[in-house]
Parts: sequence; C-alpha cells; structure tokens
Amino acid sequence: MNNLVPTNLLNDIRQLIAQSRQSVRYAVNSAMVQTYWNIGRLIVEDEQNGQERAEYGAQQLLFLSSKLTAEFGKGFDERNLRNMRQFFIVFPIWNALRTELSWTHYRTLMRIENQSAREWYMKETIANHWSARALDRQISKLYYERLLASPDKTIVEQEAENHTSELDENPKDILRDPYILDFLNLPNQSFLEKDIEQGIINNITEFLLELGKGFAFVERQQHLNLDDQDFYIDLVFYNFKLKCFLLIDIKLGKLTHQDVGQMDSYVRMYDEQYKGKDDNPTIGLLLCSEKSKAIVKYSVLADSNQLFASKYLPYLPSEEELRRELERERNLIENK
Repeated sequence: MNNLVPTNLLNDIRQLIAQSRQSVRYAVNSAMVQTYWNIGRLIVEDEQNGQERAEYGAQQLLFLSSKLTAEFGKGFDERNLRNMRQFFIVFPIWNALRTELSWTHYRTLMRIENQSAREWYMKETIANHWSARALDRQISKLYYERLLASPDKTIVEQEAENHTSELDENPKDILRDPYILDFLNLPNQSFLEKDIEQGIINNITEFLLELGKGFAFVERQQHLNLDDQDFYIDLVFYNFKLKCFLLIDIKLGKLTHQDVGQMDSYVRMYDEQYKGKDDNPTIGLLLCSEKSKAIVKYSVLADSNQLFASKYLPYLPSEEELRRELERERNLIENK
C-alpha cells in the first residue's frame, strides 16, 4: 500500500499542512497583539477621564481583572492588564508595531527604557528571527551597548541617531568585544583552552547567537599545511553578510605578540588554501581571557582589517560590571 503513494505527493501535502499551521499561528499571534494593544488603549483612555488617576486606575484594574478572568479565564489577571496598559503607553502608535513579533517579544521589549535601543532590538529581532528567549538574552548581555562600543565613531553615531546605518559591511561592526560565554558553564578556576573549545561545540547554537548575525559553523581544528608543517585552527566560521571566513583561536591568559603573529600566519595560509574567488579576505579573531593594551597598540592589530582580538567573559556579569568593561574597552581603543 505504501508503495502506491508517491513520495513527492506526500512531501507536498506535508509542506502544505506545515504552511497552513504556520499561517494559523501567525494570524492568532497578530490578533492577540492587536487585541492586547487595544485593551491597553481603552484602559489608558478611561484613566485619563478619571478624577484621581492613580487610585482610579488601580481600582479599575482590580475590577476588570475579576470580571474578565471569570468570563474569559486565564490571561486577564491584574499583572497582564498592567502589561497591556504599558504596551499602549510604550507603543502608542499601532502602525509602529510589527505583527511578526509575539506578545512575549513585546513584553520583553517594554522593559527597555532607551527608545533607540528598543527600536534597534525590534529591528534585529525581525531580521534575525530571534525567539523571545533569544531576544531576552541579547538584551541582558547588552548587545546594543556593545555594538555602540565600536571604534568606528561615524557608524556608531548613525546607528544611535538615525537607525539607518548598515552595520554589516565591515568586520569591525559585526565582531564584538567582549564576548560573554556564560552558557559554557565553565568552572570558576581551572579550565583549559580545549574545555572552552569543547563547550562552544556543545553549545554551538548559543555561541552563534553570541557571535553575531550571518555566521555559520564550518569546522573544528581545521588543518593547514605549510612546508610539511601541520597547523590546526581551533574554530572556523563563515559569515554570509561579509562573505568571508572567520578563524578563531582561543587563548588563556594575556594576549602576546606570538599569538598575533600566529593568527596572522593562519589568515594568510587560509586565504591561499581555502578562500574562494568570490570570498572576501579571511578574518582572524583571537578570543582571549585578557587583552594587552601594549599588544593592541603596538602590533598589526592596530591597523589590520583582518586581525582582531576580543576578550571573553566565562560568566554573565551584572549590568554595571559589563558597562564598566565596555567603558574600559572604549578607553583602550581611544587611547591607541
């Protein structure tokens, strides 16, 4: 019986069902977002007509919560109604919303006070198809703030003021510093470079999210050969926006001239042995636990468009700690 059913027919039906279910989910999500926005609008407009707004608003939310929960069930408790109210306050213009985002996305975005950052995260979420969980992680790791720590002040100013700059044309605008590798769950003290490498492989999805947009994993310990000498690159990725390979070498301890020289050789050899005609020049990233101001200033890192060094943090610091780290890196760049 099974042999009578063409495989292509079965696949076509499967695809149709999957597309239909996706359309239903999209329609339901869009209707939910619009409904919650309108509920928030009605609550705010009603409060504006009250004599004592704060007290009146609190009483109204309690009243609405009890009545709506009894009639429609879960989802309309006081906390959710406050979220809907805040939803309208933060996004007062319906046309500014994007129906590609879920209610969970918007609840996450509402926590961001900086409007420029909020709009940027919204744009990036849609462009990169971030789940609500991925969006929350990027916000907690100050992705936007780390982007603004870029040494290219022109692009930073455009991004901060106009939201129109394309930050996908230059490796400096995609690579981050620092990288936060808290998902590796490394021990507090003794761990080796191979532990970091293995942890990245075991958590490749999380690492790609931390690495930035457009990256795909290529190979681990990729082999290079020169004059009968064998070399192995820790991690190799490809970026489809930059159209180039990214080589990553993991280093414990302080960055050295030898580390930079080795990566320089890797990049040159890789360009010769693996880069295709349509690929842009390979870039190399030294992922180190401690950077050296002198090395950054007085090595080829200072002027190279292919070699970069970034610090990694094996834990998720507090927001204040991360801001201090970003400020330190910014000063390091400005004082080159």
